Amino acid sequence: MRKFEEKTGQLYGQQKIRGFCHLYIGQEAVMAGTMSVIGAEDSVITAYRDHAHALAKGVSANECMAEMFGKITGCSKGKGGSMHFFSKEHKMMGGHGIVGGQIPLGAGIAFAEKYLGNTNVNVCYMGDGAVRQGAFNETLNMAMTWKLPVIFVCENNGYAMGTSVARTTNMMDIYKMGHGFDMPSAPVDGMDVVAVHNAMDEAVQRARAGEGPTFLEIRTYRYKGHSMSDPAKYRTKEELEEFKGRDPLLSTKAAIVENKYADDAWFAEVDAEIKKIVDESVKFAEESEYPDASEIYKDVYVQEDYPFIMD
Repeated sequence: MRKFEEKTGQLYGQQKIRGFCHLYIGQEAVMAGTMSVIGAEDSVITAYRDHAHALAKGVSANECMAEMFGKITGCSKGKGGSMHFFSKEHKMMGGHGIVGGQIPLGAGIAFAEKYLGNTNVNVCYMGDGAVRQGAFNETLNMAMTWKLPVIFVCENNGYAMGTSVARTTNMMDIYKMGHGFDMPSAPVDGMDVVAVHNAMDEAVQRARAGEGPTFLEIRTYRYKGHSMSDPAKYRTKEELEEFKGRDPLLSTKAAIVENKYADDAWFAEVDAEIKKIVDESVKFAEESEYPDASEIYKDVYVQEDYPFIMD
């Protein structure tokens, strides 16, 4: 996730990637902790900072990078770009550009899973700004009433674009919003992958057991601006450096070394492998074709019979 995003930022600066682009650098422990718990048949849905979510769910770096380039080989056929990664195969149910728009959709996916009688869960991600949308409250109410198998995750990185949480509320503990619906809710250290794993594990077990949703406020931090056009002048250098000192990649590596799970040779091997994958994805994207103009008329409507729609 980190290497892909670093390369994405570099390519954006070269104008090979255009349009809006929101990087996930600093927040990787959230998705890593999630993926250590959920399975291939469980779905995720998120907002527009979605590259890491797709990669974590198994969408190839080639498909992701091609989508960034707007190529037909991308995961959304080059039509979605950075903010709209999607893969039905990998249960990546989309990045969504409308703030909070994915929240009711996540509950809808969970409703379908429950209706079909399986134990799959949906993990629905949002930012700290999205919880100010009315749909957030409406969805939490319905999810709790119907005991839907959905985990709502607020990735609280402290800023909604450039507006700090402190400027939008007098209640800094966002997780407490779930208490109004008697929904199990908790704060989580989003810079600690083990803490994320433990919180997600408890929430997923509850959902699979038919006990309903959970709301987690995972407190994390983005090291880059809101988007590539954001100089992030609304925060101090001291604040940024403080959180860089808690980089989840560095703390995880330190724990691995301390517990002697792996050595420097293993890290070097992994770094080389990841660099190769990312470099190959850039080559794949550059060599791929742009969509034909006729593609604009395709994929507008879904032509499929849904098993949960009754005759």
